[in-house]
Amino acid sequence: QVQLVESGGGSVQAGGSLRLSCAASGVTYSHNCRGWFRQAPGKEREGVALISTGGGYIYYADSVKGRFTISQGGATNTVYLQMNNLKSEDEAMYYCAAGPSSFGRCRPIDFGYWGQGTQVTVSS
Repeated sequence: QVQLVESGGGSVQAGGSLRLSCAASGVTYSHNCRGWFRQAPGKEREGVALISTGGGYIYYADSVKGRFTISQGGATNTVYLQMNNLKSEDEAMYYCAAGPSSFGRCRPIDFGYWGQGTQVTVSS
C-alpha cells in the first residue's frame, strides 16, 4: 500500500521559510518521480517542484525558482521542499506526490499517488 505523508506546513510571515517533508512507503521503483504540488482556494493545482529519484531531472515552476529547493533523503524515500522568502501567493495546501518518469522526465499528469496535504499560510 502506497503512503505519502507530508509534514512541516504551518504559518509564517512573508519573507520567512518553511521546510516540508514527505515520507513515502510502498512506492515501487517504477514510480521514480516525486513532486510537490499546491492548490489555493479557487485555483487549479500546480506543480511546484518535481524530481526524479535518480536526481537526473529537477523542475521548478517559474513562480518559485530561486526561492524553493527540492531534495531527497539518503534512501530517496523522503523528499523535502525548502521554501525561502515566502510570499502571500505561496499560501496553499501543499501535496506530495509520486509517479513514473517518462523518457527521463517527470510530468505532472503522470503523478498518481498523493498525500493528504499540509497547509502553508503566509501572513503579510
